[in-house]
Amino acid sequence: MSASAAPSLTQQVTDVAAGAHVVAAHWLGRSLALALGDGAVLLVHAGGETARVEAHPDAGILVAAGDGKRLLTGGDDGRVVAVKADSTTETVATAQGAAWIDALALHADGGLAFAAGKRVVARDAKGREKTFEAPSTARGLAFAPKGYRLAVSHYGGATLWYPNLDTPPEPLTWKGSHIDVTWSTDGRFVITTMQENALHGWRLQPDRGHMRMSGYPAKVRSYAWSSDGDWLATSGADAVIVWPFDSKEGPTGKAPRECGVRPARVSQVAFHPKSPVLAAGYEDGCVLLIRFTDASELLVRPAVRGSTVTALSWHAGGEHLAFGCADGQAGLLNLPR
Repeated sequence: MSASAAPSLTQQVTDVAAGAHVVAAHWLGRSLALALGDGAVLLVHAGGETARVEAHPDAGILVAAGDGKRLLTGGDDGRVVAVKADSTTETVATAQGAAWIDALALHADGGLAFAAGKRVVARDAKGREKTFEAPSTARGLAFAPKGYRLAVSHYGGATLWYPNLDTPPEPLTWKGSHIDVTWSTDGRFVITTMQENALHGWRLQPDRGHMRMSGYPAKVRSYAWSSDGDWLATSGADAVIVWPFDSKEGPTGKAPRECGVRPARVSQVAFHPKSPVLAAGYEDGCVLLIRFTDASELLVRPAVRGSTVTALSWHAGGEHLAFGCADGQAGLLNLPR
């Protein structure tokens, strides 16, 4: 079904003027936080009031991460800043030599990690800080779903590191440039996005086997796990490409599912936190909701020229979906109860 023919939810969308490229969208309780390329964070509160927080004056935000309580932003000023829903800010870290912050990750217990060049810094919830020198520039960071273990992606593969243990970091090797990294929700798989329009994965259990997921016409810049952990949705094609992870072999020997086919590439994906529903944003500005069970579609936003969707985020309760775009436009979908 084309987006123009899909039933519409557009009347349920509240427009938000972000005013700058939206780097990321995260929820802080009932408030939406939009990290902007101009260095500010726009807070959109439940009543519709907005507040602009200058997290990185005279600098730009490159990366962001959120845990529902605070938003961490990393800038080209070498600072990691925490922003809360009450508009308070705190500089929580500064990179050595004020190097650009390339990646951020938050642990469920309040720990954090950031990367600047090859240097990776992990700080646990008790404030203990450890550093690790990656083989090359660290491009992606992700904490394991259980325990205090960090995955670091870089050229030549990824590295698994226990910051508070004396065990040496464990390399996961595969040639090429690995950009971002994610763990499966059960911790059995580590997946990286690659420079060469592909994903690569490692089965940590039982055999350290490799998984090659290729065939994309463009780089994969967004991914999302389903709430049950059985599916990994990805951008990078003119449909959402969804890989099965519901067996011990992962997607090995299996074809992915495709949904949300349109004459524009998918730029952002986000699974609903509770239901088998997938949000997809496209390079032409369109946003769809796709029911994963039967691929039926609902239109959230029609295509808008020059308004590539760069951020999607579900509220933890699943009743609100936020989107942000490269041209500074944004919106908030309020689903009917």
